[in-house]
Amino acid sequence: MQETTLRRAIDPRHAKMMDTTELRAEFLLEELFKPGTVHLAYSQYDRIIVGGVVPSDGPLIIDHVAETGTASWLDRREATLVNVGEGTGTVEAGGESFTLGRCDMLYLGMGSGPVTVSGKGARFYVLSAPAHRAIPARLITIEDAAQVPLGGRDTSNERVIYQFVHPAVMESCQLVIGLTKLGPGSTWNTMPAHLHERRSEAYLYIDLPEGQNVIHLMGEPSETRHLVVRNEQAVLSPPWSIHCGAGTANYSFIWCMAGDNVDYTDVEMVGMGDLR
Repeated sequence: MQETTLRRAIDPRHAKMMDTTELRAEFLLEELFKPGTVHLAYSQYDRIIVGGVVPSDGPLIIDHVAETGTASWLDRREATLVNVGEGTGTVEAGGESFTLGRCDMLYLGMGSGPVTVSGKGARFYVLSAPAHRAIPARLITIEDAAQVPLGGRDTSNERVIYQFVHPAVMESCQLVIGLTKLGPGSTWNTMPAHLHERRSEAYLYIDLPEGQNVIHLMGEPSETRHLVVRNEQAVLSPPWSIHCGAGTANYSFIWCMAGDNVDYTDVEMVGMGDLR
């Protein structure tokens, strides 16, 4: 089964007037991972597709997505699939087969055709954006990822950033994707906050213990809002919004950016004193 929902772009002036229910309906993806289902959300923010695929009852195929306007979803797109399940998963695309352990990522270039996923214990997080040229498929294991330690215990944000689809590791058209793992006792991510007007972002929170939450901050720096997020839920972050948060326990999250460039450092920092 394949299903797709559409998330339209929201202006910051509109977001200021939304209540909690409306904010969650527009920016939070609460049920990405449904057994036996390909569930995709097509966002008008840089045309990012964010989805979950759970092949619990046998192989599933991602192919035609009406919102892309093409015969097959990767005719003019690139994609990355991440196995966030406890079991090993298999992805077949472009005549090749790849095996993904937990938190391994598979990049697929434009023109890869239909994608078949399988693995009873696998859960695939799907990210896709428009592409302008074909780049060969590449499997990046968590051991292959570049690692960047950041933060510290004194500010409760000791963490390691694992860069997968990133200029430090490989080329892509516009996707930049990585995984951030917080250390024990640390709860804050991406603080100090920042903006990047040239790119949109999506966060998927994982490794959050049952009964624990992340408070994800969003909105303009002078008009911050928040979303209460649980394990394996994702947040769409528009270019005008900050994106940071704190959890009631340590956790990990997968971040994805798409837009005008792949420069990870192309951000506008927000001073701690400027947040409201």
